[in-house]
Amino acid sequence: MIPRTARQTLLRLRDYYPVVAVTGPRQSGKTTLVRAAFPGEPYANLEEPDTRDFATTDPRGFLARYPDGAVLDEVQRVPALLSYLQAAVDADKRLGRWVLTGSQQLGLLGGLSQSLAGRVGYLHLLPFSLQEIAAKHVPKSLEGLLWAGGYPPIHDRGVPPPVWLRDYVQSYVERDVRQMVNVRDLGAFQRFVRMCAMRTGQVLNLSALAADCGITHNTARGWLTVLEASYVAFTLPSWHRNVGKRLVKAPRLHFYDSGLAAWLAGVGDSKALGLSSLRGPLFESWVVSEVMKHRFNRLQDFACSYFRDSNGNEVDLVLESAGRAIAVEIKSGATLAGDWFRGLRRFADLAGDVQPVLIYGGEGAFEREGVAVYGWRSVPDWLLSRVPAEA
Repeated sequence: MIPRTARQTLLRLRDYYPVVAVTGPRQSGKTTLVRAAFPGEPYANLEEPDTRDFATTDPRGFLARYPDGAVLDEVQRVPALLSYLQAAVDADKRLGRWVLTGSQQLGLLGGLSQSLAGRVGYLHLLPFSLQEIAAKHVPKSLEGLLWAGGYPPIHDRGVPPPVWLRDYVQSYVERDVRQMVNVRDLGAFQRFVRMCAMRTGQVLNLSALAADCGITHNTARGWLTVLEASYVAFTLPSWHRNVGKRLVKAPRLHFYDSGLAAWLAGVGDSKALGLSSLRGPLFESWVVSEVMKHRFNRLQDFACSYFRDSNGNEVDLVLESAGRAIAVEIKSGATLAGDWFRGLRRFADLAGDVQPVLIYGGEGAFEREGVAVYGWRSVPDWLLSRVPAEA
């Protein structure tokens, strides 16, 4: 089993709250993490029909089986249980008694915020980061890393990415979507997901996306919400201040996992990815996702956005906290080019005191033209050494 960076954060949260909730996409390793972190705790999986039936029909009796608390897996399957859990927590305020996991952000977080507000600490667990993957095996190439992605079964069990990702998508479409939203045409929804994957790393034009998929704008918006709620994709807002009206305001679409996006977009293998026009967007989404994992795993709260003006100057990622900012340009090429620094300079003119960073598809870590440059293998080093201190 590959150790998870978030384990220490999970243990720390348990010292702060009566309830800890671990959320994230299916198969991101939530159950493995909580069972490894709390090996002696009682465990109940609410995906099991008999356990779910007991918790649904007799929630008080179900919770009474665990006077000292328990790990409740996939708790969004019995949303009514959370109200009874609130009463149990209020009657016994000992910290760290209950650990919950769930895969549906809307179903779980909505119920938690309503029933357990102020009583629960949250940990969002995404697939493996590069730092976690490298603890077991060092990726041979950037293309291989992007194509495989970070889902644990691919790395823990060595399942070929196309095999596992195909089954994952089928299970996701046939199961989770039907639980979350009334999708009458699953084929249309699957086409929508694939079209989103082909737009990862791009500014989101929801009207154009809807037109290409043959669906309404409102349907596209609703389906995108499903992808976000399931931790499949997310939107990065645009950076803006009172600096004029010539900034692009639309968000940028990213997939949390580059391997899933590559498979959905029809990239056959790592060699094909190296020749694909999606190589750059997938690399950008991967870097942004690595930052998200770093932020979630360590409970950091810096703001993330991107910058683009009407003249095409852009910075792919802006990290801000306590009045300080890091501007990150992301390029998949392995050879530095002078024009890669243009967007960073333009952003610095607008934003003032900014730490400029360039992440690229080459090797090493060094400084060029006053910009800290990091190759793709050095992304974990950058995150550990610079992001906590500066953002």
